[in-house]
Amino acid sequence: MDILTSFLAATISSGTPLLYATLGEILTEKAGNLNLGVEGMMLLGAAFSFITGMAFGSPLLALLAGMAAGGIGALIYAFLTVTLRANQVVTGLSLTIFGTGLANFIGNSVTGLTLSNQVTGVYQRFAIPLLSKIPVIGQAFFIQSIFVYIGYIAAIVMWIYLNKTTAGLRVRTVGENPGAADTAGIAVNGNKYIHICIGGVLSGIAGAYLSLNYSTTWQPGITGGMGWIAVALVIFSVWNPLRALFGAYIFGALRIVGFQLQSLKINIPIQIVDMLPYAFTIIVLIMVSARKSRKNPPPGSLSIPYFREER
Repeated sequence: MDILTSFLAATISSGTPLLYATLGEILTEKAGNLNLGVEGMMLLGAAFSFITGMAFGSPLLALLAGMAAGGIGALIYAFLTVTLRANQVVTGLSLTIFGTGLANFIGNSVTGLTLSNQVTGVYQRFAIPLLSKIPVIGQAFFIQSIFVYIGYIAAIVMWIYLNKTTAGLRVRTVGENPGAADTAGIAVNGNKYIHICIGGVLSGIAGAYLSLNYSTTWQPGITGGMGWIAVALVIFSVWNPLRALFGAYIFGALRIVGFQLQSLKINIPIQIVDMLPYAFTIIVLIMVSARKSRKNPPPGSLSIPYFREER
């Protein structure tokens, strides 16, 4: 039972950055834009939050710096793809390359250093009264960091926002048919900018979580490709924030299963263990593509630039 509880708790911790990044990309794609720069925005968030934490010793400033870094990365992407109508795939890939290079450059001087407890202490695990007393599940899900609890709330709030509010209906209309949205008086570019930037902020939080709580140290490539897994998780969750919650923890389990196997003294080559999340990502994409379900299709205008003159 202790092993199961430990495994579930580690799964939640490992899946949390994937959850934030996936929610951010869902919001971006619901607005009709495909942003493949999630990995870059996560790295920017991780680097700037760590550097800020080292420099000022403030947990709040560190988190805000990570959020701002992700948001600014998304703003650059939005300007290029919405205003200048640049190719979204190429722009997203460029953002990942830019974010990776900049994060590694500014983080080079602090590689291997550890944040002080003054910064990380605020983000340590704490128990939710009553809920944490539930056997097994309570200890795994409700003795966690504030990042984890906000992740639960963010997924629920985003689902309500997209499906039960007028503002959510507007952004879904923009993503499905921007011409119709424009005709109805909805500010297409404004909606795109806002939701793309919020998506970037969420990716920045994912990166900040890695450097402020999950690892508390900076190392190049700290995200380990999680941004790419998040892009696949959007498809796996069929653009549903609640399913993203479930999917992120599945992939989180795959990321830490190797450590659990080692604790049970089961010898499996570490290369195979490291490969599991990415192999599963490929399998998921193949399954989703083969199913070709019309029940939960992607947004109709996804990755298609909007020219108002052509509506």
